[in-house]
Amino acid sequence: MKHLEKWFIMAFVGVTTATSCVDEIKFGDSFLEKAPSVAVTQDSIFGKADYARRFLWNTYSKLYYGLATNWNDVDGKMNTGMFECLSDCFHSHNSWDGLNRHYYSGTYTAVNEDNTSETRFGFTKEETWQAIRQAWIFIENVDRVPDMEASEKERLKGEAKVIIASRYFDMFRHFGGLPIVEQSFATANEYEVPRATVEETVKFMIRLLDEAKEVLPWDVTADGESNWQGRMTQAAAMGLKCKILLFAASPLFNDNEPYCTEAPQEAVTQNLVWYGGYKAELWSQCLQACEEFFTTLAEKGHYELAQASGTTCDDYRSAFNKAYFTRDNTELLISTRIIGKYNWDWWYYWGDWVPYGGYTPTLEYMEMFPMSDGTPFDFDKAVAENKMFFEENDYNKPTRDPRLYETILVNGAKWAGRSVELWNGGRENANSTATETGVYATGFGLYKFYKEGKGSLAGNYLEWPYLRLAEVYLIYAEALLKNNRPADAIAQVDKVRARVGLKGLVESNPGKNMEDANVLLEAILNERACELGLEDVRFFDMIRYKRADLFTRPLHGLLIERADGGTGSWSDKPSADRGPFPTKFKYTEFQISNSARSWWSNFSSKWYLSAFPVSEVNKGYGLVQNPGW
Repeated sequence: MKHLEKWFIMAFVGVTTATSCVDEIKFGDSFLEKAPSVAVTQDSIFGKADYARRFLWNTYSKLYYGLATNWNDVDGKMNTGMFECLSDCFHSHNSWDGLNRHYYSGTYTAVNEDNTSETRFGFTKEETWQAIRQAWIFIENVDRVPDMEASEKERLKGEAKVIIASRYFDMFRHFGGLPIVEQSFATANEYEVPRATVEETVKFMIRLLDEAKEVLPWDVTADGESNWQGRMTQAAAMGLKCKILLFAASPLFNDNEPYCTEAPQEAVTQNLVWYGGYKAELWSQCLQACEEFFTTLAEKGHYELAQASGTTCDDYRSAFNKAYFTRDNTELLISTRIIGKYNWDWWYYWGDWVPYGGYTPTLEYMEMFPMSDGTPFDFDKAVAENKMFFEENDYNKPTRDPRLYETILVNGAKWAGRSVELWNGGRENANSTATETGVYATGFGLYKFYKEGKGSLAGNYLEWPYLRLAEVYLIYAEALLKNNRPADAIAQVDKVRARVGLKGLVESNPGKNMEDANVLLEAILNERACELGLEDVRFFDMIRYKRADLFTRPLHGLLIERADGGTGSWSDKPSADRGPFPTKFKYTEFQISNSARSWWSNFSSKWYLSAFPVSEVNKGYGLVQNPGW
């Protein structure tokens, strides 16, 4: 065994310097807008309550934020790539991002973890370990702050424990069992931190959350919701516990067979990437955590799904938008921010990667969204009835799940006050789909988080919905199903569907046995995809269920052409030459080929988890490599 390695130590050098101690990082409208820094020592930090609080607030700035923003090793993600573009819902047509360079090409290896920052997560990514050590420093030192009440000290320690658990979970879903760090280490100390088992890693995260929930307030109403939303609460700790236990109980780790039998197998034999067999009690633990959360919710209230003010599609869209996008709402349990207000500087704006085709929705994803009454979408029927996205001849009457229009930009949808032209040759789509390049390479555009482009978001605070109530309802549904309570599971799914005006699962699927375990599981996973698109859910759902069938199926786009024989843009023509706005179209499915994913024809289950850097594995402190790498 050797020391925990240099990357770990260097990640934390300077936590008592100007960049990570007393930067005034606020919540609410001022969250992450920094005041000038002052270099001080740890004694100075924990010699005054205000400085100690600011030290913890800075730790919040190192939480996971899912959108690629600043073009650097941390904020740029996979060189502007996103995890969901490894799922069946989105595809990247940005040839230079990490998705195309390493994953679609099938060239990713453990060596890449040493030589590039373009991989999925990066085990040695400094910001993750900085947050963990900085939180431990706070926990270990806050008791000596002279001008802070004991009750506040306990609360803030609870917040720090949730931060640690969340950062561990961020790594856990990529790597499995992890080295467990339970204290801050001085750079000169001798210590050994080998990789822990999956079970040990899960218990560590859950212990921190259980300890935190005992000292945290249920919500931040007493503090002022609008200014303090983003702080960890009891609801955040309990909700995150449900999410972690769901992942742990899923077949990736909880099955009678390991997910990968390729060499090396040391991680398998040592239970570092699974529990060593199926344990039904893991699903019981997940259910118990969900029941505890919703029992407490019933008692204390405050959190609820954002509800529509009316019954139109726009009303339902507005409610859904508020749930994931709008600040200061009662559905967000954990939200993160990376900067203050978005501005026109490209390096602080993730949407600049959208025009490159970095996050193009697939035909398969479009088809997951049901009709507006909740019944499943039928492509052939939609074509025959001319109700693909809107009623025939009326763009004011949408025919689909309101969440579709809030997630995917589709032909005919309102854009800057007019109907967008995504047909081949249309105003927005001159040849993007025809050439399978750029923002509309698949025939659809991204709407969620991007809206109507940079101008529509400049000046706004764009938070990341790390965990919201709708997801916990769907976690609860899955746990109920796995504990043989399908009727109760359906009831939880229906609560999420009702928010956007959809009928319940049973009513929407006449003649289908929705209580069948396989049928209901697919419905829950589909609901998660529609509700939580681009929120880092679908990709990990495919992983935790080891869905090789979804990873290996080629994905498609949709070429849309005017059926009236017209070509080009309608809006750009002189009014005398326009004729009526096009309402009928020819739809041609095509297989994505630019770039095709190598695993569509050559898939290995080793892809479910990432590799550890070769250089770290070879240092011999117990970081055992994952199977297949």
